[in-house]
Amino acid sequence: MRESFEVHAQDGAGRVGELDVPRAGVTVETPALMPVVHPNRQTVPPERFPEFGAEILITNSYIIKGTAELREQARTEGLHEMLGFDGAIVTDSGSFQLSEYGDIDVTNEEILRFQHEIGSDIGTPVDIPTPPDASRERAESDLATTTERIGDAAALREELGEMLLNAPVQGATYPDLRERAGREAAATNLDVYPVGAAVPMLNGYRYAELVEAVLAAKRGLPADAPVHLFGAGHPMTFALAAAMGCDLFDSAAYALYARDDRYLTVRGTEPVDDLREFPCACDVCTSHTPDELRALPQREREAALAEHNLHVSFAEIRRVKQAIHDGDLFELVESRARSHPTLLDGYRTLLDYADQLEKSDPAQKSAFFYLSAESARRPEVVRHRERLARLDPPERVLLAEGGADVFGTEAFDAEWRVDPPFGPVPPALVHTYPLGAETPDRMDPQGYEAAAAGVSRLAAENPNTEFALAHRGWPETALAAVPERIERIDLSTDSSEPGTEDGA
Repeated sequence: MRESFEVHAQDGAGRVGELDVPRAGVTVETPALMPVVHPNRQTVPPERFPEFGAEILITNSYIIKGTAELREQARTEGLHEMLGFDGAIVTDSGSFQLSEYGDIDVTNEEILRFQHEIGSDIGTPVDIPTPPDASRERAESDLATTTERIGDAAALREELGEMLLNAPVQGATYPDLRERAGREAAATNLDVYPVGAAVPMLNGYRYAELVEAVLAAKRGLPADAPVHLFGAGHPMTFALAAAMGCDLFDSAAYALYARDDRYLTVRGTEPVDDLREFPCACDVCTSHTPDELRALPQREREAALAEHNLHVSFAEIRRVKQAIHDGDLFELVESRARSHPTLLDGYRTLLDYADQLEKSDPAQKSAFFYLSAESARRPEVVRHRERLARLDPPERVLLAEGGADVFGTEAFDAEWRVDPPFGPVPPALVHTYPLGAETPDRMDPQGYEAAAAGVSRLAAENPNTEFALAHRGWPETALAAVPERIERIDLSTDSSEPGTEDGA
């Protein structure tokens, strides 16, 4: 991999970075959204994309090559002049058409050379997008072909000069194949690693499977590899995709949805006919009422909707970047996950891999906000629980919820806090991140259960230490996880004297 990608800020697996694109002479800040430009139909002229915040776009070299007029124009003028765009241009190779129609009339080497000839800045080999429900036999066969074609692209590197090269990661919904594909793609030393065949999962709201596929691919790739999530064009998905560690997204949704009179929001999609107010402050929404927009001629209405869809999409990209800088990306993901039940499934699946996310999650951030039961499974909670194994407590320790006053504490060598969702907190760490978390007074059972898991971990690592747990009426599901040898003091009853188990 060329030294083309540099990370400047990180939160979980999400990162803000810079992708150097030498042929275009530009550096693209990531996460970056690439509007898809159909060579034959441009709802919003590409020369206007910088108004919305676009530094990079993607178009289809196969369609250009197969259309005589476009082919000649691209060869004569080059892509940048043809599209009127000075930023970086990525070209797809015809893989989408291959997946839709079963065959294309161009070879891998031909389309790579054509992409270079017309001035593409990031080119793509003809990978095989395997759909989610394909058999394992087909997925393995398709992956073998994709790996071979990526290798052919790598062999052409010297001929293709400064044009960066994509190395697509396939494998359908088989995590082991996605991980293998990541390793094999990385071994070619190419530049950008798109996770392919994501569109069927995105269109089917199969976010849990998408998370599994992306995280498996990430396990096979180097930590510093820039990752493109093909087809992730709806703003409601950007925060989750960034939290998975994706750096580039491409969107045809802004135009396709506008064509169908659909209005994008970060919480989903609204038919224009259903809107009575615009929940947006972009130029389109502040200069039109819904009735006025509906009254426009069809092509004007489509263009206006596409502009709104671009505004809301790029605003969400900026919001994601700021969340990464602020260290509250997970809070943003949690709020977006409430937009749709399957998006929540995706977030919960992401948290199944908190150990993987924790490896790149900064140890220090500004604040931890506990917003839901999912917060109890975040990487910061997992990290604290693992670090409990490093502590060396004295012989007798009182673990008091919230540092509460408990009668008879002189019987103990030390009093530590025990805070849901983190569990035991020694005095020296009380004011360190994330242990000064903002938590609700009405904690949910999962927060207590996470704290109990921390108590259990500390006790397991220190079998010779005598512990007592002073809690405020923890639910039975949490107390069941506390080892029986630990004395329990229920502070929600009248008695808080050590030796009184659960107020009995």
